[in-house]
Amino acid sequence: MTRKRPPPPLNQIRSFECAARHLSFTAAADELGFTQAAISMHVRSLETYIGLPLFLRSARSLSLTETGEAFLPTLRQALRQIDNATETILSSARSQTVIISAPMSFSENRLIQALGGFQEVHPEVDIVIHGTIWESEPDSVADIIISINRDDDAPKGSDLLCPEQLVLLCAPSIAERISRPADLMDIPRIHVLGRHDFWDTYILALGLETMDHDRGFRTNASNVALEMAATGMGLVVTLHSLAQIYIERNLLVAPLPHYPLSNWGYYIASSESKKNKATAKVFDWLMAGAGADA
Repeated sequence: MTRKRPPPPLNQIRSFECAARHLSFTAAADELGFTQAAISMHVRSLETYIGLPLFLRSARSLSLTETGEAFLPTLRQALRQIDNATETILSSARSQTVIISAPMSFSENRLIQALGGFQEVHPEVDIVIHGTIWESEPDSVADIIISINRDDDAPKGSDLLCPEQLVLLCAPSIAERISRPADLMDIPRIHVLGRHDFWDTYILALGLETMDHDRGFRTNASNVALEMAATGMGLVVTLHSLAQIYIERNLLVAPLPHYPLSNWGYYIASSESKKNKATAKVFDWLMAGAGADA
């Protein structure tokens, strides 16, 4: 079997294409950063490889042979493909995008605050936030997945962002009617579906009797529950960190100084198949800052 020859070096191809475009070895040398002698040597080597001349040389001019004319279009197309492929890789390296999947309530409140200042430190990393509603399967597109789970049902390989406390909240006008735990029993309650044990844990910490979860207002979204409470519709028990922005804006107040630990928390994990330096930067930033104000 005849052994296949290796292709000619790329610098020979580029030198020929550039010299053919300018019809000048000197101009090609200026564009490519070689000496005129190096360009001439590259072209001579390529002609030796092919076995045919590519240029007609005279003392004052340079022109392409028929072989050179036929060879040039294919080489230009190949060089464009190489340049496009290289630019694609470089663009990908320059613009690193990290997709974060997180519950909508967390995304609107804590996540936005936690990411504050990130791009000033890491301008090369772009972030896309994918807010999820209710419970869903893990987001296959996401690089980082944040979920809310009971401590006995934390996703495998995930980390707890921070310990969580529960807080009872209501509008300031309703807080005026509350001076002791027993005062809660006459005020409507707001329940978040799937989080009934928020109320159970809080009521138990106060030493009150368990409640009927069928009474009061119900919603499947924590942010909706917080908005309902802010408009004076009743009492809500939620994670203190989730409600921090409402408390800071004086939209909601905590009428009782009780903050029992919650068995629910926000867990964070990075996709095993998408771990890279950009993902690690975002992950470490969130681990350091997401629970800072919790």
